[in-house]
Amino acid sequence: MAATGVLADTQVKQKHVARQVPAGCAACANRRPGWFCSLGSAVLADLELATSTVSLPAQAPLFTVGEDARCLYLICSGYLKLTAGRAQDRQMIVRVAGPGSMLGLYAVLSHGVYEVSAETLTTAQLRPVERDRFMGFLHNHKEAQMRAVQCICQEYRFALQDACRIALSETVAARLGRLLLELSHQIGEQLDGGCFRFPLLLTHEEMASMACTTRETVTRTLGQFRKDGWISIEDSLVTLQQPEKL
Repeated sequence: MAATGVLADTQVKQKHVARQVPAGCAACANRRPGWFCSLGSAVLADLELATSTVSLPAQAPLFTVGEDARCLYLICSGYLKLTAGRAQDRQMIVRVAGPGSMLGLYAVLSHGVYEVSAETLTTAQLRPVERDRFMGFLHNHKEAQMRAVQCICQEYRFALQDACRIALSETVAARLGRLLLELSHQIGEQLDGGCFRFPLLLTHEEMASMACTTRETVTRTLGQFRKDGWISIEDSLVTLQQPEKL
């Protein structure tokens, strides 16, 4: 597996990005309602028995498109990017995944191969679950079965958002605005007053790839959004001050 050579015990703290994760899932401050790791305490205890926590540095490959899906991964802390296409060909960033996301779920359930590649954007802690162990875990817990279905539905919604952003947004500003909104819901948090905030993890070139435009256009459009007071960017954090404008 691509991640075998890079699984290490060293965790690097990064401001605004990765929070230290407690030893037990039930005590983790990153848990949110609706995530796979927000299952009941008894179910989580069984999940912990089937997993172990591993650490990855930034820019480390986790798995590659086309590989046999022998494991799925629950993100405890940190952020990863998922890309479609192969390294030697053209690649597209599908989405950014953060704490609470389950990676490789569809591929494992279908006994298939990974349909995307995953690489860390920051230092990250994950819980890998081998395919057979996960299938046994689902067999024993109906709550986990329902949560797995919810996660698959969420992946479908992300894919639909990608398609709508590319096909239905007529201008670059509209595509970039929708991208910022998607990132705020996927890896951000809602603030008082209806604002959203999320860490700026992608380069302008990567954002351009997702918005089907150029790096220069992304830089210019973000500058206009800031000038209009729709967003602010400070200390590697993006705040959507007027998300309804986007």
